[in-house]
Amino acid sequence: MAIVGILLAVGIPSFQYVTKTDRMASEINNLAGDMQFARAEAIKEGQTISVCASVNQSTCSGSDTWNTGWIVYSGSGAQPAAGTILRVRSPFTGGDTFQAADGTTSAFQFNREGFALNLAGTVTLRLHDSGHGSAYTRCLQLTLSGVPTAIANGVGACS
Repeated sequence: MAIVGILLAVGIPSFQYVTKTDRMASEINNLAGDMQFARAEAIKEGQTISVCASVNQSTCSGSDTWNTGWIVYSGSGAQPAAGTILRVRSPFTGGDTFQAADGTTSAFQFNREGFALNLAGTVTLRLHDSGHGSAYTRCLQLTLSGVPTAIANGVGACS
């Protein structure tokens, strides 16, 4: 019994850490993957492709809160036209928050060369774990080159 107790005392916190970091990595990688998809589609189709935060998964919300879900669509308009939605991502099921650090970025656009449009510089989106402090914070950065990069807490502008 003592051995089982020791194994549980060591194993349960480790398991919780692994499940939290796995969930957060999955959430970051979903947006990074959809941005890479949008960039590749823009290059392939030779037209602007947009990614925007969405609450209802059919229109852009205009909010910098990305944990409510997002959509990828063809075009550069503030809202997708009928039949232009390429991908839909549902809201996060937990209480994690995913927001633009600048408090304003609600959409990204990629031109036919794959560059990000209308960015003043590097944009950082911060993913915070619900209630477990900044140790689990992860960030997604997008530069003018259009390449999204996931980074860990404490690296660069990620905190």
